[in-house]
Amino acid sequence: MATTQSTRVRRAVQRYAASFEELRGVTDAYVTLVTRLLDDAGINYLTVTGRTKSVESFAGKAARRLPGGRMAHPKPLTDITDQVGVRVVTYVLADVDAVAQLLSSQLEVHEDRDMGQETAAAGRFGYSSRHLLVGLGEDRDEPGIPPERPASVQIRTVLQHAWAEFEHDVRYKGSVSAEHAPDFDRRFTLAAGLLELADQQFSAIRDRHRDELTSPADGDDDDPRISPTDLAAFLAGQFTDAGWSRTDHYAWISGLLLELGISSLSELREVLREVDVPAIDHHMGYRYPPGAVRRLDDALLSVYGERYIALHGNAHRLALLRARLARLPD
Repeated sequence: MATTQSTRVRRAVQRYAASFEELRGVTDAYVTLVTRLLDDAGINYLTVTGRTKSVESFAGKAARRLPGGRMAHPKPLTDITDQVGVRVVTYVLADVDAVAQLLSSQLEVHEDRDMGQETAAAGRFGYSSRHLLVGLGEDRDEPGIPPERPASVQIRTVLQHAWAEFEHDVRYKGSVSAEHAPDFDRRFTLAAGLLELADQQFSAIRDRHRDELTSPADGDDDDPRISPTDLAAFLAGQFTDAGWSRTDHYAWISGLLLELGISSLSELREVLREVDVPAIDHHMGYRYPPGAVRRLDDALLSVYGERYIALHGNAHRLALLRARLARLPD
């Protein structure tokens, strides 16, 4: 039996190695997809990266045995589900939940584990990360992603990411003696607790900052656009329930406003005065917390329709905007 299992592992590793370059392409396609979904939703994030499981790592996981000698993954090519990996790093905890909700609304989620909750339920501090196993589902077709190929998506705050990367580097790339292991464990636990408190404070700082964004900042006199800082402050008051968007997205949509001839907050306020925000929310059916830029994007789409779609700055997303416009009331 052991010989049969070894043969099965060897064949699986050979097949995996043969498909490795193809899997790297799938990984890149998933990174592109997740980035596009986040940008379209206007959710703030720091980075989106991908990694394809190395052949060496796949071989080690395929050869893993359970107590009693049984294979941990009897069918390695399908049982090992993290062959394609995507990692989303956010700034605050609320955005981790927002990203998870977005992916759940747009993709088929096969598994959703909150490692931080599992650690806390055990009465400990330690590894915190949201792990989703996602696939395209039957109704979605994406270039470069086979329908049957899932991706493992990790979603973390930047502080959770720093802890996990450093802990992994020390424990797995170095060697910790049995004598010093308890002290290392205690220090990592202490650091995890402090970082959890820091994450909470980051969230509180962002919420307080958003509440106090009322005074426009001085902009560049030579730039006719509404400054990103002023626009962020305005939208925080206009869409009080919206999350923050990426800094570069405020600058991008400010350029779209200029294309529409809107170069001041007073002009923008007049445009939005008659917008039926609840109706837009209803017809869009957001199943995740959209960012402030996405809320403004949909409001402008409802006001200007095809004129908005035809703007130069929207040339890269014509089909997406037309699909959204079709959902809005006439």
